[in-house]
Amino acid sequence: MINDHVFSLQLVTTLLLLLPFTGFPVLLGVGKRLAGPLAVCLTGGGLLLSGWLAMHMPEAPVALSTSWAGLTGWNLPFSLRIDTLTVMMLLVVHFVALLVQLYSISYLHNEPERHPRYFAYLQLFVGAMLGIVLAGNLIVLYAFWELVGLASYLLIGFWTFKPQASKAATKAFLMNRIGDAGFLIGILMTYRLLHTTEFSLLTGEAGITQLPAWVGLCLFMGCVGKSAQFPLLTWLPDAMEGPTPVSALLHAATMVAAGIFLLARIHPLLPPDALMVVAVVGTITALWGGYSALFQNDIKKVLAFSTVSQLGLMVAGMGTGNVSGALFHLLTHAFFKAGLFLSAGAVIHAVHTQDMREMGGLRKALPSTFAVYAICTAALAGLPFFSGFLSKEAILSGAFAWAGEQGSGIAWLIPVTLLLSSGLTALYMARQLQLVFGGDGRYTVPHVHGPDARMRIPLFLLAALSLFIGFSVNPLSAHGSWFFALFGAEEAEGPVWLAPASLLLALAGGWVGYRYAPGWITQTAPPSVWVRLSVEYGFLDRFYHWLIIAPVEHLAALTKQHDEAVAKEQAAPKSSHVIRSVYHAERGIVDGLVRGLGVGTVVLAHIVHAFDRLIIDGIVNGAVWLAAQTGQMVRSVQNGRIQSYVTAAVVGLLALLWWLL
Repeated sequence: MINDHVFSLQLVTTLLLLLPFTGFPVLLGVGKRLAGPLAVCLTGGGLLLSGWLAMHMPEAPVALSTSWAGLTGWNLPFSLRIDTLTVMMLLVVHFVALLVQLYSISYLHNEPERHPRYFAYLQLFVGAMLGIVLAGNLIVLYAFWELVGLASYLLIGFWTFKPQASKAATKAFLMNRIGDAGFLIGILMTYRLLHTTEFSLLTGEAGITQLPAWVGLCLFMGCVGKSAQFPLLTWLPDAMEGPTPVSALLHAATMVAAGIFLLARIHPLLPPDALMVVAVVGTITALWGGYSALFQNDIKKVLAFSTVSQLGLMVAGMGTGNVSGALFHLLTHAFFKAGLFLSAGAVIHAVHTQDMREMGGLRKALPSTFAVYAICTAALAGLPFFSGFLSKEAILSGAFAWAGEQGSGIAWLIPVTLLLSSGLTALYMARQLQLVFGGDGRYTVPHVHGPDARMRIPLFLLAALSLFIGFSVNPLSAHGSWFFALFGAEEAEGPVWLAPASLLLALAGGWVGYRYAPGWITQTAPPSVWVRLSVEYGFLDRFYHWLIIAPVEHLAALTKQHDEAVAKEQAAPKSSHVIRSVYHAERGIVDGLVRGLGVGTVVLAHIVHAFDRLIIDGIVNGAVWLAAQTGQMVRSVQNGRIQSYVTAAVVGLLALLWWLL
């Protein structure tokens, strides 16, 4: 019976992975009318299989493994892990991907020729994300981790005719590689220290000690890159150049949540020092992202920075030891943030602009979209009777309880800052709601059309999942929620004043954002440094340009080829001394190093050859010659003649007598 159940689990998980990866090449070759419906059917099938896993989920985690690669004395298994966290993420990924693909059929109806490529890329992404969720060891997870990076690169730069989309895709790809490099080092060092990367061994009951802090932080670098944490957070707002449904899937519900999923997997391995750094990074990110959203005028960039801030809140929750609270917020955030992005897509689809200064007055023109947007905004702002209130309070309660256990005044900065960032969330979301739907219309399109049925169905479902009733019977507390019961955890107990204080901050921030939002878009004076600090992402990109890009460009200028230097000297004789300096630097330094290295290599090769011929070969050849001569002497005595033997005996006797006398 047990073997039959394990076989069923193997079959279902294999089908889960095969469906999207099979769909990827198939969709590239089908007709433009079939691509969307076929993609919806594939993801719908995956959702049904995930539902089967949820209903037949074993009580204890199950590890499925087969040999992947092996060397003498070493074997790398391809292992999968099925537990409560796996099943939850499978349902979230499939459900949001299904809604996004259904929505995309109408959203991209004017570009049917691009449907096969678009839906094929989405299937590739879904397959890679499922691989991360199902991975049973760090190496398998890393393989799918990189595949997610490739799929996101393709989707962010989907509109290849837009130069900004290509730049954003490249920026996202490169900044993620920085985090992934640290992640890979952490994986290798984990194997070096613990001789395994299997989650069942690393986080099971084997009693394995925690990793050194620096190794744990290397693993955390993967989360910093993928989940856009400080300081690698500037790629996510630029990634909004991709199609809006892609933003809803990748940058709200799934891809950016992969870093939180990774932290949940490795959390038992992280020592207190590493967790403190995780908490600090998450807190900085939450505040940085919230402030960066304040003065943005692009509707999608506001939501992007909001995602950065909410991910920082989840990371801080992980750092304070509140794993279940962070995962709870990951779940609720996936629904209301996907609803916000898809609603923003309906607005952009209607007015043909992303600039909120060219919107306004859409409450009457798009009533259903406004209702969904208002519900999801309330959930994001953390208002009671919405899911976001329950999950935010779970994280904040855990943070305040953690600070009380630390016994340090500095530790209280983390929960207090997180509380203030939640007030910022209400402020910038109220501002956005007013700019987009309030006041008079500032759009220029003659007729504003609302979303069709295929776009409305995902919006209504996500709005319904943003209400409290789907997660807890009590609208003001998550105690007794099915989520915490499922994970065998309890919501942390925070101070009694926390919920009222959080509500007052949200209401105050919402009032300020709604009341003063029009004044923020009618300023004619040059933007202040505080506005630029928000709009320019805290000047992080400028800092990276000064620290990395400019020195590399300068070094490249110093190593120009001779013909370029001569051409510039002829074109600009006044700057000939600069050109000559560049030329001589290139010829004297770079060419000299290369030439010297080549000559040194040739000389060393001759020395090695002479040593091999005279010493190594000489010893071997001399030993052979000596053995041959000795053998020849022995053979000359043993010739079968009596006279020779008598002579040898007499000579030997005389030699013995001489030695004795």
